[in-house]
Amino acid sequence: MRLSEWRAAAPTRDAMTAKVLAVIEPVVEGMGADRDPHCWVAWAEDPGVRYTIFVPVAPGLAVCSVRVNVPGEGPRASAKLVRWSRVQVGELAFETQGGHRVASFQLEQQVIRAADAGADRISRFALAVLAAIDGRPIPELGQGRGPRPAARKGATARTAVAKTPAAAGATPARTGAIRTAGPRPASTRALGPGTAPDPATGSPKPA
Repeated sequence: MRLSEWRAAAPTRDAMTAKVLAVIEPVVEGMGADRDPHCWVAWAEDPGVRYTIFVPVAPGLAVCSVRVNVPGEGPRASAKLVRWSRVQVGELAFETQGGHRVASFQLEQQVIRAADAGADRISRFALAVLAAIDGRPIPELGQGRGPRPAARKGATARTAVAKTPAAAGATPARTGAIRTAGPRPASTRALGPGTAPDPATGSPKPA
């Protein structure tokens, strides 16, 4: 999920107000991430007071600690960049029961846990972190597979042609290509020199 999506799913209204985001965005950008990056938010027991944001970037894991309201100062965000070789991780655990899914993952001494759709997001996030630690490219942290692509127009056209008699091996009749067997009428035969058609029979006779 992107940071803007976490804002929409915040457990309290005060956790990610525009005022709080105004101090978070410059910090995550300073760590090398986008302004609205893919990340994981580990809500604390009181998300209206503090929480932690994990942002995978190329050099390492950006760990952003957020204080929603510091007395006399307002929101505060501070971050550190942990190189991938120093990131502390635990095991990714995934469990299914009664049609529900539960996943948990330990990251930088914090246990993140979620169920069902959240479990799928934890799994993708944990696999991305583990890939980065192993030196592999960080996978996309979107919503998984998209809709199947539509069939190509060329394939549809070939399917339609295969259903026609011509594609099945039949030879369509050509207009004007069928002739009646037998000699042509005398009136249509060429007359040799010095001949003329017989008015009674139509046969040629000497002129």
